[in-house]
Amino acid sequence: MKMAYQPPYDWAAMLGFLSARAITGLETVVAGVYRRSISVDGRHGWISVAPGDGDWLEVSVDFPEPAAFPEIERRLRRMFDLDAQPALINRQLAKDPLMAQLVAARPGLRVPGTWDGLELAVRAVLGQQITVVAAIRLAGKLVAQYGQLLDTPHVGITHAFPTPQVLAAADLAALGMPKARGRTLSGMAQALLDDPQVFEPKASLKDGVARLVALPGIGDWTAQYIAMRQLREADAFASGDIGLINALAALEGGPVSARQLLARAEAWRPLRAYAAQHLWTSLQRAD
Repeated sequence: MKMAYQPPYDWAAMLGFLSARAITGLETVVAGVYRRSISVDGRHGWISVAPGDGDWLEVSVDFPEPAAFPEIERRLRRMFDLDAQPALINRQLAKDPLMAQLVAARPGLRVPGTWDGLELAVRAVLGQQITVVAAIRLAGKLVAQYGQLLDTPHVGITHAFPTPQVLAAADLAALGMPKARGRTLSGMAQALLDDPQVFEPKASLKDGVARLVALPGIGDWTAQYIAMRQLREADAFASGDIGLINALAALEGGPVSARQLLARAEAWRPLRAYAAQHLWTSLQRAD
């Protein structure tokens, strides 16, 4: 099916972001196409996403329950930020001279979302104080050990992401992480079982972050990251993120503290999530 968007759309940046975070067994990025297994209401399938010939993404869905297709489409639109309005976003960000340069370089940049709230929360917690590569390696172990084995036609896609029921009961520290972090992961899964709306958007960014930091082991950075990619809060901003600090320092030619980054980001309201994505992407281009 064709999933339309308002152009431009920076597919290369979106694919680069997803590729760097692709979990073995769950996702692949091959020849410009993103594929992954998906789960809705206990049923499993898979999707393929590639750029279309016009202002749309070409999406293939293989799923056993046709009634789930509206939900699948809703999730995909959020995951690939297909309802963004680049002209409005760019005009607002370009009021800041630094952002004006970044917007001009990548006018179609989107904020990558996620397929599933718990999955994103698990990724965020695994990423606390370690590299993206190390976090994704741990996530791959988690999927292989606790995810359901699938029979798919796609090489490299072998499992579904573990269910909250399985994660809530598991001793995740056995995967090779601090016991406290394993308890945080299990606690998040239990929180979702207790409140199915825990990872859904709230009335405001403040309310969404407050609900998340109330979970044991979830600090402001993790909550803001989840708000950015899952709650789809356009002004979410993980101010202590080392990548954002390094990116701003590289662009402005001098050392930057977390406090300075947060102060600097005031100029990017109410679209700090998009500003953050520009900073992260500029760092990747510089590597």
